[in-house]
Amino acid sequence: MTVLILGGTAEARDLAAALVGDDRDVISSLAGRVRDPSLPVGRLRLGGFGGVAGLADYLRTSQVSALVDATHPFATHISGNAASAAAQTGIPLLRLERPGWADHPRASSWTWVPDVEAARAAGERSARPFLTIGRQSLEAFLPWADRPVTARVVDRPDFTLPTCWTLLTSRGPYAYPQERRILIDHRIDLLITKDSGGSHTAAKLDAAADLHVAVVIIARPVPPQGSVVATVAEAKAWCDTQLNDARRA
Repeated sequence: MTVLILGGTAEARDLAAALVGDDRDVISSLAGRVRDPSLPVGRLRLGGFGGVAGLADYLRTSQVSALVDATHPFATHISGNAASAAAQTGIPLLRLERPGWADHPRASSWTWVPDVEAARAAGERSARPFLTIGRQSLEAFLPWADRPVTARVVDRPDFTLPTCWTLLTSRGPYAYPQERRILIDHRIDLLITKDSGGSHTAAKLDAAADLHVAVVIIARPVPPQGSVVATVAEAKAWCDTQLNDARRA
């Protein structure tokens, strides 16, 4: 009678807390890429599973009754593995994904692109860009060694950045005054970010609009087919149903 939650997102932590509060057995699995992650309540597992076969084996041996994929919207590899492993084992799978920014009041004023390469192409004329795309995607922008890029990440990348770049290391949520100050202090003329969605990192979009800074948004990849909810309350209700059904079976 166990729920396995994949992901270190705020939604994953909130769901774990809600389930543990009802005395549910929860295992939260984190990829281990962040050096000092915010840890959820309940049992914890760090590191990869070894592909679809490894995840399927873990689901069986750990007697998991319900699987929740609450990973970041751009964590397509683990989401695909979760869908395949759930199909192999017959274990119910739910995708918990925060709403994106497509419905943001200013969404039509942004340039939407499909991937990091298209984002770099869209920003070639920028003189002082601000990158908030995660450290793994920074490598695609290394050709911009000719301009003072400002990049913000949680952990430093494991490759060398150009000497003219400024690297900011911090973890959200971010408030509007803080985001506005970064854009002003670094004289940013273009913000490039991913459609992470939610409110934790949305203040930069409002600050950019108020300062007339152009915005390029990398659109979300298409998620695997399956059940999807947008809120922790919906995910908890689904978990409760799955566990109750498993208990009666």
